[in-house]
Amino acid sequence: MGYLGRRIGKSQDTGNPTADGTGAGILDLFTNGYFQRQGNVFNAPGISGFGPPQGLTATGGVISDYADGPTVYRAHIFTSLGTFTVSALGTFGSNVEYLVVAGGGGGGHSNGAGGGAGGYRTATGFPVNPGSFPAPFSVTIGAGGAGGLPGARGTSGQNSVFGSITSQGGGGGGSGDQGGPNMPGIPGGSGGGGGSDYFAGVGSVGDGNKETGTSTPAPTQGNPGGLGGASGPNRCGGGGGGASSAGSNFSVSVGGAGGSGTPTAITGITTHYAGGGAGGGTSGGTGGIGGGANGGGGGGGSNAVFSTGGGGGGGGYGYNGGNGGSGIVVVRYQIASLTATAKATGGAISFYGGKTIHTFTSSGTFTAPSPLNPSPLSVEYVVVAGGGGASAGPGPGGGGAGGYLTSTTTVTAGSSVTVQVGGGGGGSGSGSPTNLGSQGTPSYFGVPITATGGGYGGSYNTPATGGPGGSGGGGGTYPGTPSGGTGTPGQGFAGGTGLDANTAPYSGGGGGGAGGAGVSGGTSPNRGGGGVGVQVPTSFRNPAAAPGPGTGPMIGGGLGTPGPGPSQFWLAGGGAGGNGDAVGGAGGGAGGPGPITPLNSFGVENTGGGGYYGGRGGSGIVLIAYPS
Repeated sequence: MGYLGRRIGKSQDTGNPTADGTGAGILDLFTNGYFQRQGNVFNAPGISGFGPPQGLTATGGVISDYADGPTVYRAHIFTSLGTFTVSALGTFGSNVEYLVVAGGGGGGHSNGAGGGAGGYRTATGFPVNPGSFPAPFSVTIGAGGAGGLPGARGTSGQNSVFGSITSQGGGGGGSGDQGGPNMPGIPGGSGGGGGSDYFAGVGSVGDGNKETGTSTPAPTQGNPGGLGGASGPNRCGGGGGGASSAGSNFSVSVGGAGGSGTPTAITGITTHYAGGGAGGGTSGGTGGIGGGANGGGGGGGSNAVFSTGGGGGGGGYGYNGGNGGSGIVVVRYQIASLTATAKATGGAISFYGGKTIHTFTSSGTFTAPSPLNPSPLSVEYVVVAGGGGASAGPGPGGGGAGGYLTSTTTVTAGSSVTVQVGGGGGGSGSGSPTNLGSQGTPSYFGVPITATGGGYGGSYNTPATGGPGGSGGGGGTYPGTPSGGTGTPGQGFAGGTGLDANTAPYSGGGGGGAGGAGVSGGTSPNRGGGGVGVQVPTSFRNPAAAPGPGTGPMIGGGLGTPGPGPSQFWLAGGGAGGNGDAVGGAGGGAGGPGPITPLNSFGVENTGGGGYYGGRGGSGIVLIAYPS
């Protein structure tokens, strides 16, 4: 499969190519001689008819243009809430292909089962011609379920939606803690595995669900989870179901493997989605093929990969379950035909303001072409780590934002730079007030350019001090006035101080942001707000990529989140501190200034935002730009 290059923003019909190359879209790629510069298409663009691309005119999500043989596709990739809007039809028809994957279920605690994968649905021939334009199709991305804490099974993932198409969240994996009601797996898109001694949940096969607003039975979305074992060496959890196969039953001392996910290249890069989480056991469990690719492993209760719908791994003896992965929605359609293709160079490639932009929303490799003119090539970068998770309440500190780095560096012809996009730190859920969230994972563009993961928020009980990180987590509320965690110089700011627990209403401090410190706990309506984030450099502010409207933790659908006032493209905001009425900083776990944030709110994926009140942090992002 070859790549024309991928971009964030509108379809080619809304681009405005100019003589100086400062237009937008795939049309620029041809008018500016991109193929001739790459040297692998022999100076012929190869479009049938030698005219501009003639696909739909549509907006929404991160946009990826690529070639598969002679066919050129555009894919709109959503990892957070947004809207796919069609404003005109082209010459390739009015139907699109979609992939809708829900959030995966969390794994169960202590000899617990793997979480079921989020429901997986894909089809071609979906009509987007309502007879009038613009035609909006709402998109919701399901969050992954939380891993089970002591005595609890994992929670189920949330649904993902594209217009009338709904995929059901994966079922939580059963707990291995005896004597409670939480050992059976939960039904879902794919069913959670059964905890030790108990049967598994079943997948959503013929479960009677109906399509929204119709009487049509919901189609198969996944498979059942596996069975848990008995006591002794067989006391192990079953694997969570996956999109392609059921979770495996336990075996002696080993948890069942997660059911296989399903590979697809709908984004332009072949990826496994919706793998089941592995069951935990006396020696731990491992994920199956597909389950191992994005479903969490058993034993330590590994988290599933974000934006894949994988199920979380079941915890081994004494371990918490892993979190499920968030879901994804992708919409693609044909925009042109070629007689030749270009090479891929990493990430989702776009063209704006006379520059080529590579957007990495997951880890990969940035490969410079050879020959390269000029060499070395100066590139501008933004590297944001995963945000910190928030701790339990009441009155916990918010998670700190992932570290934020931006500057320029050089790459040489034929070089390959490893890119890591850090995951958000796990949240504690709403369990014991002594439970802590965890620090986010680093992101880097080559190891020398590494952003530090955001610090965790302090607990309502000890330990209440916020954790250090790229930006520090907010302080909790007991004892005294716990301080926020420190930020990393040049990457972020400290978390806010928590309010003394003896002074109602027990308000935790906000997590620090890349643009400012977290607000200390207090009694005002804006108490404990998360530190403000940072607006990305102008090179990356393609207006067509602005995040969609909305409120709450899942706002987005484009690059970053809305910020203060009418501005857009903000990253690395801190999560709000508890209790209840705190408002987070721009791009943070609370989704920026807005209404009351619910419990267990997550930082927005691919923003590095901190979590709020037991919610986990958002994953990071890496952006690269250079002159086209």
